[in-house]
Amino acid sequence: MATLEGCRCRNNNSILYSILKSDSLATAEEQQHQQPQQQHPQQQTLQHLLHKTSSTAAPGSLQELRQQACSCGSTRRRGILRSPQVTCKAASAVLVKTLRFVKNVPCFRELPEDDQLTLIRSGWAPLLVLGLAQDRVDFETTETVEPSMLQRILTGLPDRQSEVLADQSRGAAGVSVVDIEAIKAFLKKCWSVDISTKEYAYLKGAVLFNPDVEGLRCLHYIQSLRREAHQALNEHVRLIHREDTTRFAKLLIALSMLRAISPPVVAQLFFRPVIGAVSIEEVLMEMFYGK
Repeated sequence: MATLEGCRCRNNNSILYSILKSDSLATAEEQQHQQPQQQHPQQQTLQHLLHKTSSTAAPGSLQELRQQACSCGSTRRRGILRSPQVTCKAASAVLVKTLRFVKNVPCFRELPEDDQLTLIRSGWAPLLVLGLAQDRVDFETTETVEPSMLQRILTGLPDRQSEVLADQSRGAAGVSVVDIEAIKAFLKKCWSVDISTKEYAYLKGAVLFNPDVEGLRCLHYIQSLRREAHQALNEHVRLIHREDTTRFAKLLIALSMLRAISPPVVAQLFFRPVIGAVSIEEVLMEMFYGK
């Protein structure tokens, strides 16, 4: 495990702190949100990938999602987007903006490429959901029903055929309602606190620089960057919201809610309807590095 001294990156007078405290960063994000943008090369890449595979492609291998059964155990509650084209397009735009934000943080670019890849893979989903909250992207879902094991047995399907149909049903039926409610609860929490543009920037820094991920070479440096993001957020809250002594605690609660959201759930809900079986990591690498 490499220490800070062994890394190519250096802590030049609190690089992250100066980036996150910069008024120009906040102004740039506000302008990007308010003004229409020309099509970015990353957006073209995303559109290419979105049309690369049909939405009816076979489901990819995602971790087993939490499921909530009814009292008789005959059905399991799952949900899908009510307007997938609209919501997925909005989520794709947020993903492009999120990756652009990451690339514009100098101390991230100076990390070894292995650490960059690790942090992107671990942080893209919470960063995306943070972006959905910042851009106030709301979405509606409709509930579907997945046949229970008892129903499959009663239909007399062979075991293998039953498993195949179950997998296809799982892909078509979306994600657990419990997971959808967790995402919506986080969005409502952010909107109730009325998080500012600068506060979102600090939160993104705290999420991006995650020292808990295994295999990081610059672990100690990344730990210091996360501490710095928390410190900058705390100082900003104390300066701007002096009368609200609980605001910083509310923001930390929002972060804890965000960490509980599963990346496979985010991929399944917001990107599976348009990219099908294409790996979300393939999309990320294509957009970020052009690989």
